[in-house]
Amino acid sequence: MAEKTVNEQTVTREEAADLVQELARELRDEGPAEVRVGNKMLTLSPTPEVEYGIEVQERSPMLGGPREEITVTLEWEVEEEPAP
Repeated sequence: MAEKTVNEQTVTREEAADLVQELARELRDEGPAEVRVGNKMLTLSPTPEVEYGIEVQERSPMLGGPREEITVTLEWEVEEEPAP
């Protein structure tokens, strides 16, 4: 079963940097990573090696002004705990 938790909000550049640094701190520590998504706290189990991807999109729509978007992806296989 796939479950997705999403939160989008408008923040200042400084607040965005703080949120990314908080995520980086959790990823850097060993063991589970506590990740806040909106008002929900999720516990993730990153492995020692993760897949990393970054995508930058620049667009000039016909209506409205130009926009830029950056997407960072971190992915890993969740290691299952051995059965008792």
